[in-house]
Amino acid sequence: MATNKNSNPEHTEGPVATAIEEQTAKLPSDIFLWSALGSMAVSLVLQYQGSKNRSLFVGQWAAPFLLLGIYNKLVKLEGHD
Repeated sequence: MATNKNSNPEHTEGPVATAIEEQTAKLPSDIFLWSALGSMAVSLVLQYQGSKNRSLFVGQWAAPFLLLGIYNKLVKLEGHD
């Protein structure tokens, strides 16, 4: 069932969220994908260099980058209030 984005005026975005969404919508979505892949590659290099703790730290960046990419795509497709 499709709903109208403005069907509930009580739940609107604040000015900060709106400003952030306007700026993030300008970024290409593939930046986040390449950032995630890059963090995995850097993690692999650090692992081979013997920096296990740093490797784990950098390797954990992949998931947030991918989530930011999903957020970016949703903002581009759906827009904000």
